Amino acid sequence: MKAYTYILKCSDNSYYTGSTKDLEKRLWQHQNGEGANHTKKRLPVELVYAEAYDRIDERRF
Repeated sequence: MKAYTYILKCSDNSYYTGSTKDLEKRLWQHQNGEGANHTKKRLPVELVYAEAYDRIDERRF
C-alpha cells in the first residue's frame, strides 16, 4: 500500500502538512471538518502538493 505526504493551503493562507495511507479519504476528512484541529478552524482547504511513497518511512520533508 502506498503512503502519501501532502500539503494543504488553508483559508487563512497558512499551510498544513500531513501523511496518510489513504489520501482521498484524508482529504475528505479535512474538507469536511473531520481533519486536524488546524484545518478544522481554517476551512476550506486546498491540496497544493502530494507525493506518493512505497512506504511511509521513505517520505522526506
